[in-house]
Amino acid sequence: MNRNLFRPEHELFRDSVRRFLQQHVGPKLESWAERGCFDRAVFSIAGELGLLCPTVPEAYGGPGADLLYSAVVLEEAAPYSNFGLSLTMHSEIVTNYFLHFASETLKAKWLPRMVSGEAVAALAMTEPDGGSDVKAVRATALREGEHYRLNGAKTFISNATTCDLVVVVAKTDPAAGAKGVSLLVVDTTLPGVKKGSPLKKIGLKAQDTGELFFEDVMVPVDHLLGEEGRGFAYLMQELPWERLQIAVSAIAAAEDAYRMTVEYVRGRRAFGQAVADFQNTRFVLAELKTEIRIGRTFVDNCLQQLLQGELDAEAASMAKYWCSDLQCKVVDACVQLHGGYGFMAEVPIARAYVDARAQRIYGGTNEIMKELISRNL
Repeated sequence: MNRNLFRPEHELFRDSVRRFLQQHVGPKLESWAERGCFDRAVFSIAGELGLLCPTVPEAYGGPGADLLYSAVVLEEAAPYSNFGLSLTMHSEIVTNYFLHFASETLKAKWLPRMVSGEAVAALAMTEPDGGSDVKAVRATALREGEHYRLNGAKTFISNATTCDLVVVVAKTDPAAGAKGVSLLVVDTTLPGVKKGSPLKKIGLKAQDTGELFFEDVMVPVDHLLGEEGRGFAYLMQELPWERLQIAVSAIAAAEDAYRMTVEYVRGRRAFGQAVADFQNTRFVLAELKTEIRIGRTFVDNCLQQLLQGELDAEAASMAKYWCSDLQCKVVDACVQLHGGYGFMAEVPIARAYVDARAQRIYGGTNEIMKELISRNL
């Protein structure tokens, strides 16, 4: 497919990302999966190579580039157990909260360290009883003089066991509903911050997903992001790009699954002919190729809207749910075309199959995406 979205400088950056993944991620995925967590040093390497936080301005040590650089990271990392989502959680999601809402003091303190990979960042939103309902968070941050006393638990947190700072969603006014939600920047070395062990997942095993616990953590008042009580509005403002990131990785992962399956069926023989020569194989692949092309066109259009400041929550929700559904459909069909080998853990398509399933859950479940879209009917 001819894509006019990226410029030559983006493609040069893509080459750097590809080499980084080939040298520093691919060979370690298996060992990371056994541990349930990536090596902390991979962020330092990415920082040294200039692959982190591309949108951070030069004043804070970044290149001041556009969001397409992060899209490149997501696309190239999709075949590596979607490792790009760990990188962009740090580089885009948390970074954007700093760029849009943090004080100059907080920016100067954390952004240069995030660009270099010295500090790894996370966002603590989901709670054990909360799921996709952000307004229902139970964590509290009650002001006491020049500090907030933070208490609560968070789960399914990306970069949880490796993070040095975390943006925590908490209630500063528990009686005010959505208007009582605030965002706090928490240094994970503060007393009372505890990290759980990496969670054992059926897929994305090399990613760091865990729990965070806050017990009477005294967070300085100047570590509040933006205004008190505006946290829910800030979260809603950032969610379209966060959800589009999932769509970007979903389409890239679907493309990779399709590519490896075409290669496999051309070489695999059954009943005296290549599996690719059976009409059913050709028809299945033709259908997948068409739907992937449709998804790619839609995602690229959403990225163009994002660059122009025109991406709305509805389009992002559509992209997130439809592309992650498509990813799961594609990898399922590709496993079938691999036959028994597709069910073997050491075969790449098997890993792609289990890695795909979470895409329909995190970032807001696909059912929630449909609910959001339906509100504008």
